[in-house]
Amino acid sequence: MNKTIITVVGHDTVGIIAKVCTYLADNNINILDISQTILQGFFNMMMITDMTEAKKPFGEICDELEALGSEIGVIIKCQREDIFKGMHRI
Repeated sequence: MNKTIITVVGHDTVGIIAKVCTYLADNNINILDISQTILQGFFNMMMITDMTEAKKPFGEICDELEALGSEIGVIIKCQREDIFKGMHRI
């Protein structure tokens, strides 16, 4: 499995989840787990996805997600699970 961590942060607006999830579905990326919260108007979402069957290379997907974030006014970042775990290990 090719797990990737995707984070989305920004001011809350209508359609953030829909637009991000539509992009993932269009590119055959499966959402394994998702957590989302809104704190005082700030939207925060974290997803664990499986990119094993993705239609595009990892780097291209990350670039496109970042561009999508700019379009909708949020910051979207993606990291491979092994890098994410390494960065957050105590």
